[in-house]
Amino acid sequence: LVALPAFISFLARGAPAAYTVLAGMETVITVLFLLLYLLRLDTRMRYLYWPLADIINSVIAALFLCVAFFVLLIRMDKGTLAGGVFAIILLALCLLDVVLLCKKISADKARGRSAPAE
Repeated sequence: LVALPAFISFLARGAPAAYTVLAGMETVITVLFLLLYLLRLDTRMRYLYWPLADIINSVIAALFLCVAFFVLLIRMDKGTLAGGVFAIILLALCLLDVVLLCKKISADKARGRSAPAE
């Protein structure tokens, strides 16, 4: 939900379109993953391993946010400062999400190997 204030800030300040689209895209994707997990649709759609899809999304978002961060450092102005702060926070949260999901996946695999056969 940190992507939403970044999106609003970039949109309100007239930031370059790339920043606005990046924050808006991440807001929409985050809301879709939130709805997916809240409505338990991940248990109904078993053909895709959703934690891995979430990791891929977070890695791609972190890469885009890194590029945006370096561009913001080069061309910083008052209009993009607030959105840039939220983008940096979002970058940290994406990286944290990747680490936590990787730990969850490896813990699930470890449980699956040691579980007795039914």
